[in-house]
Amino acid sequence: MEILLYIFAGAGVGLAVGITGVGGGSLMTPLLILFGFPYNVAIGTDLLYAAVTKAGGVVSHQKKGNIRWSVVRRMAIGSLPAAIVTALLLKTVFTNSGGYEQILTTSLGIMLILTSAVLLFKSRIKPLSAPKSVKSSLKTRALTVLMGIFLGIFVTLSSVGAGAIGTAILLVLYPTLKAQHIVGTDIAHAVPLTLIAGLGHLIFLGNVDFLLLGCLLIGSLPAVSLGTRIGAHLPSQVLQPILAGILMILGVKFAIF
Repeated sequence: MEILLYIFAGAGVGLAVGITGVGGGSLMTPLLILFGFPYNVAIGTDLLYAAVTKAGGVVSHQKKGNIRWSVVRRMAIGSLPAAIVTALLLKTVFTNSGGYEQILTTSLGIMLILTSAVLLFKSRIKPLSAPKSVKSSLKTRALTVLMGIFLGIFVTLSSVGAGAIGTAILLVLYPTLKAQHIVGTDIAHAVPLTLIAGLGHLIFLGNVDFLLLGCLLIGSLPAVSLGTRIGAHLPSQVLQPILAGILMILGVKFAIF
């Protein structure tokens, strides 16, 4: 019965992701915690889940020419080492997962709140930025690496943010990029980030439940495709604010309590 529950949970999250376009981390990790999984296992498992589910999107966007690999490299220069160092620090500083549970809890809450805010105000983010060329200035390149470090740390600690927050960062730093290029570039960065962060949790901390991971993927992979088809006929301007409100409530819960 538990296996069926996890498969249906994966299907439910996959369907929601397909309909709303919101990354699975912000939905899956809180759900697994509500199911009773320890924070560390929920986060570690969800990171590998995200890497697998987003991988197909990279192939699709690459075929359409939607990925700006120079931008992906800049973000990865910051995010991938930061993810590895974060996992190593958790292993080195704390003797067991109970020692860093509060860090994971607070980080999860903060990232859920930020994701909620991005969903609510995404349409206002781009106009705040001054136009820049994709062949960006030294300042923009440095900020891209810095924002990569931020994502590397907090995605490793929470499994949330590689999608929605990564998109917001790209909108601010590269406002001349077309919407499909923003999405493709963000996904191309999110896959290696969540993979490296997930492997860090697996190798250094032992925070991955493979049976759970398999069940989630069985449910979610076909459901994402179905949700995408359904979402094309539903008003995202109504669905995303509702989801943002739910994420905000969950974020406050995890950050404060």
